[in-house]
Amino acid sequence: MSTRQAIGSNRPPKRQTRPLALVNARLIDPASNRDETGGVLVEDGVIRDLGPQITRTGLPEGAEVIDCNGDVLCPGLIDMRVQLREPGEEHQETIETGSLAAAAGGVTSMVTLPNTDPILDDVAGVEFIARRARETKRAKIYCYGALTRNLEGKDLVEMGMLAESGALGFTDALNAVADTQVMRRALNYSKAFGLLIIQHPEEPRLAAGGAMNNGELATRLGLPGIPACAEVMLIERDLHLVRMSGARYHVAHVSTAAAVEAIRNAKQEGLHVTCDTAPPYFSLNEAEIGDYRTFAKLSPPLRGENDRRAIAAAVAEGIIDCIASDHSPHDVESKRVPFAQAACGVIGLETLLPVSLGLYHNRSVSLSNLLKCMTSRPAEILGLPQGRLAKGAPADMTLIDLERQHKIDVASFHSKSKNSPYDGRPVQGAVRRTFVDGRQVFAAEGTA
Repeated sequence: MSTRQAIGSNRPPKRQTRPLALVNARLIDPASNRDETGGVLVEDGVIRDLGPQITRTGLPEGAEVIDCNGDVLCPGLIDMRVQLREPGEEHQETIETGSLAAAAGGVTSMVTLPNTDPILDDVAGVEFIARRARETKRAKIYCYGALTRNLEGKDLVEMGMLAESGALGFTDALNAVADTQVMRRALNYSKAFGLLIIQHPEEPRLAAGGAMNNGELATRLGLPGIPACAEVMLIERDLHLVRMSGARYHVAHVSTAAAVEAIRNAKQEGLHVTCDTAPPYFSLNEAEIGDYRTFAKLSPPLRGENDRRAIAAAVAEGIIDCIASDHSPHDVESKRVPFAQAACGVIGLETLLPVSLGLYHNRSVSLSNLLKCMTSRPAEILGLPQGRLAKGAPADMTLIDLERQHKIDVASFHSKSKNSPYDGRPVQGAVRRTFVDGRQVFAAEGTA
């Protein structure tokens, strides 16, 4: 069984019961550079037709019609980096609550990291995620397999078997693979099967014991720092191995200007290298920590303003391929402790789109190119059929009101955890509706 066939089992068994027509929309499909007024006709969970000709007239008998009022209709967002905490830490998040949060954020597909309890390093773990996704029947949920047993960075997992069971790639999640020989073997093995290796880019010995970005602010706060060079040092080591192996290599949550430059050079050389970042790295800087705000503690840490600007520019330039939420839910007990002891990470499924839209509203990047980072590009990297508005494609779609101004209200989030640095932040743009295989899985309050 191919990987694509295996992961298809994540789709809910029941789809829409009658045709659906979304009319009077601004259709944006980054994969085809489509940007026009029109509609989409959905039957049996797939897009049957789309374009200016889809109006209220000439529809199949009994079709449900939704007037989009000129709002943007685009492919559903694909979030390639989330932590759902199930199995093992359901008090922080579950597949159910994570799916609700995803739908509210316009995310129709997401990939969960393998750092659960037990760790997803065998076929049973991967199959568990697929089964729970079928039961939840909201966002499509996929998973990465662990790259090494127990995420210990020593013994490689059976990557071929896990890929056959549906794992979309392999990573040690929040742990960098520090052993050069282990990474070399992983890349060589993955090349034979065309598999994707995802690295957490942080040289472990330099980062050990660190709590925030190294620099003047860390010194003033009396906190141990993580030097920015820890990121690019590990990336440059790995790039030598990628050059030797010819394997596919993906850098997660890029946060520094130096890393961007290394990845740019690798792409120009023709290496099979891709990367993603998360909204905090282009919308916040280390000053957000203020007086020891643990909700702003991430891994990698928030960087200085120059790095923040470099990440935003790299998204606009296309050096950064994808924007992922890096959703990392934590309970109150994990965050309301002294800063150095607090857990790293913030929730992001419900802030992914509105915060990212800031790059569009401040004219840093076009809307199509921004949405590409969250739709067609992650679909291409992960080998998924969704992420596009096209005849025959899965009817996974997000309807967005670009102009709606509001303040982020963490208390209203569907996620079980509330650890967000964006509470009260003014944003522009909001999800109105979310569809998975033609079924509406979310409608904003007040949506007719």
